[in-house]
Amino acid sequence: MDPDYIAKSAQIASVLEVSGHPKPGNVHRTQDFHDMVFEDFLISGVVIGDVMRKAALRGQKANENLDFSHIKLGELILDAVKETNKWVDNNTNLGIIMMLTPLSAAAAMNDDFFHLRTNFTKIMAYTTPEDAVNLYKSIALADAGGMGGRENLDVTRDQSQIELRENKINMFDILKISADWDLLASELTTSMPVTFETGFPTFKRIQTNYGTNSATVQTFLTILSQFPDTLISRKYGLQKAQKVSREAKKILDLGGILTPDGENALRTFDKELSSNNLNPGTTADITAASIMVAFLSDY
Repeated sequence: MDPDYIAKSAQIASVLEVSGHPKPGNVHRTQDFHDMVFEDFLISGVVIGDVMRKAALRGQKANENLDFSHIKLGELILDAVKETNKWVDNNTNLGIIMMLTPLSAAAAMNDDFFHLRTNFTKIMAYTTPEDAVNLYKSIALADAGGMGGRENLDVTRDQSQIELRENKINMFDILKISADWDLLASELTTSMPVTFETGFPTFKRIQTNYGTNSATVQTFLTILSQFPDTLISRKYGLQKAQKVSREAKKILDLGGILTPDGENALRTFDKELSSNNLNPGTTADITAASIMVAFLSDY
């Protein structure tokens, strides 16, 4: 696929995800957080475009010489975080960057959509210890949690980066360690089943009949209803995350955003989550990836 098309798909997916309204518990076009606002996310979605294009160009080259390590996925992720930090003050998009960067590289390896998921899997499998080091740097720079707090390979310890290199632990390996408690890490190490099998088909189906905003919100709600959000579970425990998912399922049973009853329940749900600081951020990241995959499928 064309690198320019891929980069624009990544930018569009990022912007559409945050614009989804009312996307429960998250920043959206009528709701800000105290430390980050809607415009921060719009800016973040735009400024990653150059890095996504670079990822696509590297994906093309890697496919030609069959050396996926030259993609330098960790370096690209770090570059995207650095670029975001030039424009906004908070971690608005680390998870999205981690999802969309390998997708961008994978999409450029062929002209057809059929190989996208296979290419993505290859790219992740052939990451290097240096990719893992740069991922740690990205997490530290974005001031993001989720992989720290461990006795070994804690992202907050400088020694961990030395250990990654010495023990030849690549990015795939380190994400696999986190996959049991982090849905994003699980997606990145298991060929993105939630994105490709739940999020993407939901977005495509709803967009055709109801438009883009409804598709974005319904995709988010569908993912949340089936997969407890791991950002919530890390902060407040698995039971709380499971309760949020059950509430999302109830709203979907009412029709979600596609019916008046469902939309009313959705707006109430949004207020309840926001007032209790319950932010399904992992769900938002996977929603963005699902939207990007939908646009790539139209190439």
